[in-house]
Amino acid sequence: MSNDQLHRYLFEDVSVRGELVKLDETYQRILENQHFPAPVNALLGEMLAATSLLTATLKFNGSITVQLQGDGPVSLAVINGDHHQQLRGTARVNGEVKDGATLPEMMGKGQLVITIEPVDGERYQGIVGLESDHLQGCLEDYFARSEQLMTRLWLRTGEFEGKPHAAGMMLQVLPDGKGDEGDFEHLAQLTETIKNDELFSLSAKDVLYRLYHQEKVTLYPAQDVVFKCSCSRERSAGAIAAIERSEVDKMIAEMGTIHLHCDYCGTDYAFDSVDVAAIFEQNASGSSQMQ
Repeated sequence: MSNDQLHRYLFEDVSVRGELVKLDETYQRILENQHFPAPVNALLGEMLAATSLLTATLKFNGSITVQLQGDGPVSLAVINGDHHQQLRGTARVNGEVKDGATLPEMMGKGQLVITIEPVDGERYQGIVGLESDHLQGCLEDYFARSEQLMTRLWLRTGEFEGKPHAAGMMLQVLPDGKGDEGDFEHLAQLTETIKNDELFSLSAKDVLYRLYHQEKVTLYPAQDVVFKCSCSRERSAGAIAAIERSEVDKMIAEMGTIHLHCDYCGTDYAFDSVDVAAIFEQNASGSSQMQ
């Protein structure tokens, strides 16, 4: 059974809810086909945990994209997730990233963009500036501005038993108007004591006991988290079909084969002249049938 799971929990005596996510294989899959400097890998792990935690707050079927963009050596870092807890992510590195680089040193002047897309309903996008040295601070700023609910996050990455691991926790006051700031801060101080190794190695039940053994906590059934990329040969063919035929023919004449690479999973899709002819023939056939 996979160790990659999201756990929701609720405090019975106070209006506060929590989430805990552990990401081993999912994080490792994201890194295995991409070769980034260590600080970028750590940032992607934090974003992965954060996106899982945020996706769990969605009350509808849909997807969420957490994106950092800036004018620093890392111009883009992005994680996509959905209500099935299917996650993928990548980054774009254009310059030198020094060991131990902070978020501002990597991203420069930039912003955090959170895009929520329901299957049914309107797309929503929230944007905040990168005014904290840490991702969790930027996310807490987002919650304070957009949802106006007391929210605290803990995002951890590191090596454990020779492999990269990511994990995260979130506390949030319930939107019932009964949340007490003192109760929330007390629970936040308890959560602050969690150690990386405990998050990476202990079960959710043991983590909650370790932190809140004097509180009444209800732990709900876990939801599996997985790495899943939505790329496919069909989608790649569709991207080629969207280009003018003359331009595609020119590319084939120059290169012999068109290669499309997925940054998320590392898959390469190759299309030769025969493939291209079939793509445009099928596209023309489909267009004529619709007329």
